[in-house]
Amino acid sequence: MAAAKPVEPLPLLRTGADTAAAAALRRFQLPPQPPRSVRANAIRASPPSNGAGSPDELPAALLPNAARRRDGCGFSLGVDLGEARTGVAVGRGITLPHPLTVLKLRGQKLELMLLDIAQQQEADELIVGLPVSADGSETPQSNKVRSVVGRLAVQAADRGLRVYLQDEHRTTIDALEFMISRGVKRSARDVKSDAYSAMMILERYFSSSGQGAKIVLPKQPQLQSKLLEKSRQDAQV
Repeated sequence: MAAAKPVEPLPLLRTGADTAAAAALRRFQLPPQPPRSVRANAIRASPPSNGAGSPDELPAALLPNAARRRDGCGFSLGVDLGEARTGVAVGRGITLPHPLTVLKLRGQKLELMLLDIAQQQEADELIVGLPVSADGSETPQSNKVRSVVGRLAVQAADRGLRVYLQDEHRTTIDALEFMISRGVKRSARDVKSDAYSAMMILERYFSSSGQGAKIVLPKQPQLQSKLLEKSRQDAQV
């Protein structure tokens, strides 16, 4: 498979500015919410064949990086899927995530590019935003995202990469407010908004220690086994 073409990154939040940026970001974070009751259509994991899907039931090697919080964890790629544009961000939970780029691809080209970028960024997991309502119930857009993520998870498992879904409610608004606080010009906000939304998805993921992330596993047992073995190997490095 051909390597991913270089993508033009957005201006990153430099490490030296992380403290000020984090302070600005905290202004727009939602206050901690009490656990919400799960409705019939609420966010759900795609469980492995043995039925285990929640973080407490997953093998340690399949837990999200944010739940492990150790130096050996790799980077995480945040993904904000859209109809025409997909925002991408990268982070490790140590400092503020960085908006990376916006892709104008669809279908298999998009899925392969995301996996190539993940490997370029030394990420071992993809955190994909799932559209949900304020009460946690899913929307028609949720099904479209699940369809894409289902295909993505199959190809990711073949490369030893894990895929998780993360509630993205309000992240678009948070991204806009954060860009304004950072002085991003109005003309540039529309171009960069998707990448900053992906950044907010990662920030929510890390700030909650991965508690809201639901793993998406391929149905094929051989791919599940391959992913588990690769994740175990990475954990031992």
